[in-house]
Amino acid sequence: MDTINNYYNEVICSINEGVIVIDNRGIVKIINNAAEKMLMVNAKDSIGKCILTVVPHSELLSVIENGDTQINIEEEKFIVTRKSIIENGEVIGGLQIFSEKKDCKTLIDLQNTTVTSSQNNGNVSDNILNTIINTVNECVVVVDKNGIITMMSNAYKELINCENPEGKHVTDVIENTKVHIVAKTGEKQFGEIQETNGHKMISMRVPIVEDGKTVGAIEKVMFKDLSNFKILSNKLSNLEKEFEYYKNGLSGDGKAIYTFRNIIGHSAKSREVMHLARRVAKIDSNVLITGESGTGKELFAHSIHNASSRCLKPFVKINCGAIPAELFESEMFGYEEGAFTGAKRSGKKGKFEHANGGTILLDEIGDMPMNMQVKLLRVIQEKELVRVGGNDVIQVDVRVIASTNKSLEKLIKDGEFREDLYYRLDVMHLKLPSLRERIEDIEELSNVLRMKISKKYGVYSEGISSEAIDYLKSYNWPGNIRQLENVIERAINLLEGELCIGPKHLPEKIIRNKVKKYSLGNNYLKDVVETLEKDLIMQCIKKTGGNKKETAKILGLSRAGLYKKLNRYNLIKETYLQ
Repeated sequence: MDTINNYYNEVICSINEGVIVIDNRGIVKIINNAAEKMLMVNAKDSIGKCILTVVPHSELLSVIENGDTQINIEEEKFIVTRKSIIENGEVIGGLQIFSEKKDCKTLIDLQNTTVTSSQNNGNVSDNILNTIINTVNECVVVVDKNGIITMMSNAYKELINCENPEGKHVTDVIENTKVHIVAKTGEKQFGEIQETNGHKMISMRVPIVEDGKTVGAIEKVMFKDLSNFKILSNKLSNLEKEFEYYKNGLSGDGKAIYTFRNIIGHSAKSREVMHLARRVAKIDSNVLITGESGTGKELFAHSIHNASSRCLKPFVKINCGAIPAELFESEMFGYEEGAFTGAKRSGKKGKFEHANGGTILLDEIGDMPMNMQVKLLRVIQEKELVRVGGNDVIQVDVRVIASTNKSLEKLIKDGEFREDLYYRLDVMHLKLPSLRERIEDIEELSNVLRMKISKKYGVYSEGISSEAIDYLKSYNWPGNIRQLENVIERAINLLEGELCIGPKHLPEKIIRNKVKKYSLGNNYLKDVVETLEKDLIMQCIKKTGGNKKETAKILGLSRAGLYKKLNRYNLIKETYLQ
């Protein structure tokens, strides 16, 4: 039992029920992820300790002493099944599998199941694993690095109507499976649609890694019937819509509706800017948020306000590029009765007064008129303002967050932005990375946007193919997340009876711009460089329509140099140079 390897842990940890295994001395050998959560214990600290230290009053020791089985016992909030593990007629350990009452399914009867060394070549680890996966009725299959089945649960055998699959290649037994590909590539697959024997299922597949090498893979069926998943998905969607309705009703004007939970991304650059934003939220200094259009500047402004001590106070947004210059001052600072033709009799508060005690977002600050910049500077410095047409000084306590997609330094050099105002705003500076700088986030962002748009339009979609994700990752995204959202919305609108977004649903410019990826693999660097050079020459030839003079010019080569490389890579016959 001490030699249970990663192979078994991957399977056991993927099971939804809690699993605990002890040896005949009562020492804990296995605790899976579900058991950790349900018992609120730490597996790393528990393994190697007596079961009574980890779970006081546990009955698992009595099962070992008596060699019996306890089926579906109700204990407080759990339904528990316990079974002794027997080898050569002797009890060598005990197994406990349990579920929470509100979520539990009836565990199958183990009374006629005896785990002995005659099963699975006498390997005790195999015995334990078989007992666990068959007890919880999970559809699990394990393959080696060549795709050969080494283990399959009884539930999976029943599902595909196959009695003895071990030793066969998985594709000969399970229709449309990709677990052998995971065993080869080492890349995980989650939420994959799989149709087998007329069943539309959702599966997850994970590689088995030992000493840094992939030695096999595990496939687990998460939903045996796609219709059950759709029902659950619809229920969750309805709950989200209800939540959004009440959230928006409570928000209204003058409230920030987004928090840091709404910001998606786990790449290094995303984590870095998120860490700084959270720190900025805890202080009361002015903030300047810069970044390209569509990178989420407003989202960060909302989140900073909601995480600050001003979160219960107003959050007011002003688009400095959308207000006409002649109305800017009255909108910002308000006006008194009779200040100008058409003014309200009672006067009107400006945005700064509405934001008193809270936060004001000056969006597109680079578009603010020069004559207003000096007045804004005074409000920021003195924390006071005077309404248009008035004489009374009004004190205001407002935190300023400014955002822009322009270079304020360049505007200062061009005489279009005040340097003193810039330094008042640039106390804490958040520079948001563009989408092309955090390619690792594209898959997560795409799926979040897919779910958001699907819910908005009532269109059911189940995912985005890995090939489509590759195309999305290869694109440059000048419009950043806003452009990505438009692309995903377009793709969803083009779904016709299909459940998954594929390359054919993406715009042609994204397909056309896919960049080929190169990896060293088993090759030398020289070989990879030559492959890259060959591909670039071919791309350039296609771009110039075969014009040898233009091709050589773009590549920075002489005509002789170009022909030399064409000969070297045997490209003469493949090209039609003019």
